Amino acid sequence: MSTSTVPTGRTKVLLVDDHDLIRKGLRHAFERDRQFEVVGEASTAAEAVRQAGALHPDVVIMDLRLPDGSGLEATRTLRKSSSTMGIVVLTMYAGDDQLFGALEAGASAFVPKTAPADEVVAAARHAASAPSAFTAADLAEAMKRRLTPSGPQLSPREGQVLKLLAEGMSVSGIAKQLFVSESTAKTHISKLYEKLGAANRAQALMTALRLGLLQAPDAPNLS
Repeated sequence: MSTSTVPTGRTKVLLVDDHDLIRKGLRHAFERDRQFEVVGEASTAAEAVRQAGALHPDVVIMDLRLPDGSGLEATRTLRKSSSTMGIVVLTMYAGDDQLFGALEAGASAFVPKTAPADEVVAAARHAASAPSAFTAADLAEAMKRRLTPSGPQLSPREGQVLKLLAEGMSVSGIAKQLFVSESTAKTHISKLYEKLGAANRAQALMTALRLGLLQAPDAPNLS
């Protein structure tokens, strides 16, 4: 999309996100730091790969969920083409699956979109200096969760209810889907919330994502 000439010695950054507002916010954050210069923007995975090949950025800020596919596939492609390019993965769904997917794809850093812009800039600074050394704020805890799985054990029915809640289904819809009464559906939902320590649907879904009980829309296919 947009390109510019970069003075020697400055860290070249390529921004990849399908939301114009997010790219503008990131551009503003990087332009406040004299170490960086934004040399290009892309809104799709294919465009990101093309731009990276043409602009040779030092760091790519890569959104996970893009219109034409996963940012992880683009990350894998970029990593195969360069071992020295820093790649910072951004995602709205910062669960363990996404974190380890970024690590396995060859990313340099993993940052949730809920993090302050300064954290993205700091991650880019790390990625530029140590592209092969993966960093993430929750990495240590995620490793503990992977090595020693813990958390609530959901029954098969509770697992079904969780997936239906994630699909946005109402109580009556869940009852019809499971061929139970609305009262029974409410009981299943209540027990599910209790196990997850959640007070409502949003909290339950976020907790389930964090614990790896639910796969996010942009979750990588690691098979």
